Amino acid sequence: MMLQPLMDGLVNGAIIGLGAIGVTLTYSILRFANFAHGELLSWGAYLALTVSAALGALLPGLGTPIGPFSFGWSVPIALLASMALTAGLALAVDWLLFGRLRQSGAAQIILVMASFGAALALRNLLEFIYTSSPAYFTNELQIAMKILPGLRATPDQLLVLGLALVTVVLTHLLLTRSPAGRAMRAVSENPALASLAGIDTRAVIRLVWILGAALAAVGGILSGVIVQIRPTMGLDLLLPLFAAAILGGIGSVPGAMIAGLTVGLAESFAVGLVGAEWRAAVSFVILVAVLILRPQGIFGKAMA
Repeated sequence: MMLQPLMDGLVNGAIIGLGAIGVTLTYSILRFANFAHGELLSWGAYLALTVSAALGALLPGLGTPIGPFSFGWSVPIALLASMALTAGLALAVDWLLFGRLRQSGAAQIILVMASFGAALALRNLLEFIYTSSPAYFTNELQIAMKILPGLRATPDQLLVLGLALVTVVLTHLLLTRSPAGRAMRAVSENPALASLAGIDTRAVIRLVWILGAALAAVGGILSGVIVQIRPTMGLDLLLPLFAAAILGGIGSVPGAMIAGLTVGLAESFAVGLVGAEWRAAVSFVILVAVLILRPQGIFGKAMA
């Protein structure tokens, strides 16, 4: 039996999981499904590409590949810069759009529809600035290493899995062991009561946007490193992100990552069974099945 779909599914699932964390946190705190979240992955990747290209032009040595990897130090530096820039973009969108709607007492469906509009605007602006042609962090070719019979992986793919694991563990520790994380959990449970207890709900909301956007940027950059960058990459990942967020359970960071890996593996093995053209349908089937059979997901509670 060929095991290669296993590695491909794990890598794709790790990226989906990173994006799904932002979706689940946004829903848990702000009580609406943000369909513009996928665009943060795209923006994160393109912002990192811009910073990386600028660093490579100023300091060519930063473009030299690091050890077995296909990229140089310009990409890790650009990753950190992109996390900050993407977080700033998310805060700006919230200030311009979602925050004003919340203050006016808009219903959840209005926020959801507004997120559709924000997604269209962000995607088209991205395509206007960078064009629709795919872009790459590097042109270096990697040779996949044999791990097991029928299973090969490139150093970049192994790095994606390792970085995703470290990121989700750090995020989980932040939410469970820090005062900021406890404040976020309190607002998630009961915003009114949390406010009466002295918790700054506006600060919590800002933290949610920053954390979700930063993780989305990491996911977008990792996707760009192993595949390519294009303006529609966030749109292509949107359904898997929501499938993973709901399967994992709203508000659960480990659940989002485990569910992301599950969705990634299901898509990867489905390609070999029914063809690549049905790949997107797998996420839809998972989403519908979870909503019918277990709406609370693996680790979460049922959505209100």
